Amino acid sequence: MQTNTTIPTNFDDTSKLVLRAALAIMLLFHGYAKLTGGIGFVGDMLAKAGAPAALGYLVYVGEVIAPLMILAGVFTRPAGLVVAINMMVAVLLVHTGQVFTINQTGGWALELQGMYFVAAVAVALLGAGRYSLGGTTGRFN
Repeated sequence: MQTNTTIPTNFDDTSKLVLRAALAIMLLFHGYAKLTGGIGFVGDMLAKAGAPAALGYLVYVGEVIAPLMILAGVFTRPAGLVVAINMMVAVLLVHTGQVFTINQTGGWALELQGMYFVAAVAVALLGAGRYSLGGTTGRFN
């Protein structure tokens, strides 16, 4: 008995959606913490590094606005770049001493930040895909 089943072989758009959702949702937890707890420590770190503390408000762009745009699939590529830059700044301000260290369980001490960075770069390169508000024909998607 032969059955005629068609197995889809192209999951590109679904994969883009899964990547976008995972990155955005995980980052939004950090953004929510900043919205409810404030960003004073970010401003302090910037001031200590010689930058204006007011630049700390940009963390809302990198951890709230850009992830929401990524999740919705609107201006996904630029939003991915914003998140990648946000992660580079976070590593430079807070985690520089951990770049070449291993954590207690044998993993890289910055694996979370590294995954956020790489996922953001992947989103910026891949775009949003079909399952997005911007659609596949959106210029920045």
